This record gives sequence, structure tokens and C-alpha cells, in this order.
Amino acid sequence: MTDALTRPPMVRRISDLIGYTPLFELARTDNGARLLLKLEMFNPTGSAKIRMARQMIDDAEQRGELRDGGHIIESTSGNTGLGLAVVAAERGYRFTAVVDNHAAADKLRGMKAMGTELVYVDADSDGDELHTAAREDLAEDMARGKNNTFFTEQHNNPSNAVGYYAVGREIAQALDNQVDVLIGAVGTGGGLCGTALELKKTVPNLTVIGVEPKGSIAFGPPAHDYYQSGTGTPEGATIGLLVDYDLIDEGAKVGDIEAFATARAVARHCGLLIGGSAGGVVHEALARLPHLAPDTVMVAFINDGGEKYMDTVFNDDWMTERDLHSPQVEHDVEERLTKLRRNR
Repeated sequence: MTDALTRPPMVRRISDLIGYTPLFELARTDNGARLLLKLEMFNPTGSAKIRMARQMIDDAEQRGELRDGGHIIESTSGNTGLGLAVVAAERGYRFTAVVDNHAAADKLRGMKAMGTELVYVDADSDGDELHTAAREDLAEDMARGKNNTFFTEQHNNPSNAVGYYAVGREIAQALDNQVDVLIGAVGTGGGLCGTALELKKTVPNLTVIGVEPKGSIAFGPPAHDYYQSGTGTPEGATIGLLVDYDLIDEGAKVGDIEAFATARAVARHCGLLIGGSAGGVVHEALARLPHLAPDTVMVAFINDGGEKYMDTVFNDDWMTERDLHSPQVEHDVEERLTKLRRNR
């Protein structure tokens, strides 16, 4: 496996292109506090989750749980599945993704294009509700007792967090350890907590802020449905073992309207497409930035790009049908961006 920090100019496998993603300065206050985005959409599949997908398979192979011709099974809302699809394709594994209609259509199409078998838990449903618990139960049942079959179980697999250690090293190297705040979405917990654990080795006073959708339960009730994809813990699902509350200094909740409005505003204002849950992270980061001490450096973990959400977050009809479209909130975010980017 190629180290992301020493990647050669030519590679032989797509997964060797993982890592060393750029930092982008989105905003700066007049006192020098800065918001930098760690742009994980520059990984293959356009998401950070390919990092942990590869790590889970590497470790399963090392333990002998997955051998030549094996079968990988995972419950996924899309990005983890895309990462596993890449690894399965290049290593000759069969991959079955247990999905629901909540997943972005382009993620499902991408997995299928790479040979993934899709199994829906809500195949007869016309809705787009999130069925995380049902997906995980079905994936576990499908793998149980099967020879050379590995249920990656991303929510409780320690390899998930290990896959993100490189993100912490990349941030530390790029900023010469001059970082004060790390903020990111909390779904499985692996991305934020794995990055934070590694980064704290060289930045012990780092402040870590987790962001989840309103309606998710990792940072407490109330629970209700939400549309942000690939993040949070919906009612009925178990909070993953990788959500390390000892590492997270503060948890925050952002509603779908604010998250999606921010993603749309960033696209128009900067020409940068980010995903819906990343919009939630940026919304929270922008709200906090003016209150930070002079010269503070805040890094936001941007899990994926917005290209997979053309039918949802960036579709006015889809947004309006679900009462998610708020031109006023988008305008407010753009005004904030205009003011903060003027200081750059």
C-alpha cells in the first residue's frame, strides 16, 4: 500500500491515488482567524470514505478473514460502498451493498457500474426514508456463517478509524502542526475521531467539534427524520463504537435546510461543489469563525463533493417538494461568505 504522504507520480492501482488531498482557505476574519477545508472529494470516488474502505479490506486480508475470490458485504448509504466497489474490483472480490432509497442515485449507479450487487431493504417503497438499522441487520444476516465472506461492519470496525489516521498526518504536515480546531461530521465516527486521534499526537491542545444533522441522536435528542446523507445516527440505529466522546470536545446539530443552503451558497460563491452533510459542517464552522481568537486555524473535514447530489441538494424541485429550499438562508450564507472572504 502506498503512503499518502509519499505518493509516486505513477501508480498501478486506483486505490493508490487515495490521500494527500488539498486544503482550501474558504474564509478569514479581520483578526486573522482562518477556516480551511480539507477537500476529500479529491480522492478516487470523490469521498473520504474510500480511505477506510481500503483499510478495512487490508486488515481483513491480513487476519485471513478475506481470501482470493472472497465476498465483501456492507450496509451503506453510498460513499463507503463506492470505496469498497473500487477495492473489490481491483482485487477480484465479489461485493454486495445493502442499500435503501435514501442513498443518492448517482452513488448507487456508480457502485453498479463497478460490478457491485445492490440489495435494497426497501425495494417496494416509493419513499426515500433512511433505514440504517434494517440495512445493517440484513447485511449481517447475509454474511453469517458464509465461507470467505466478510461483513465489513463499518460502524463498529476499528479499521474504519485507522483508515483516517493519514488525514491527521496530512493536516499536521501541511500546516506544520499550526492548527487549533478540527470540525467534521459524525456518522460512524471514524473520520472525525480517527483524524483527531492522529492529529492530537502532534497537536495535543486541538479542539474537536463534531457535527450531526438535527434529528440524529449521537449528541442527544430529539430524534426525527433527516435528509443529510451518510452522516448521523437515526432513531433505531445504535451509535457506533467509533464515536469517541472522549476525543470530541463539543457536539453540534445543523438542520437540513441550513446544511443544504450552505452547500448551494458555497457552490455559487466559490465554484466549489460540496455534499449536503459537508454543508452542515461548513455552516457550523462559519457561525463559529468570527468568535475565534486571533490567528486561530480551524480545519473542516469535507467528506465528499457535491457532484453526486445533482438530483437532490442542487435540484430546486426536489428541495421544494420536501420544504427544504430556503433562498433566504442561502442569501444569508452568501452574505457571510462575502464578508469573510473579503479578508483573505
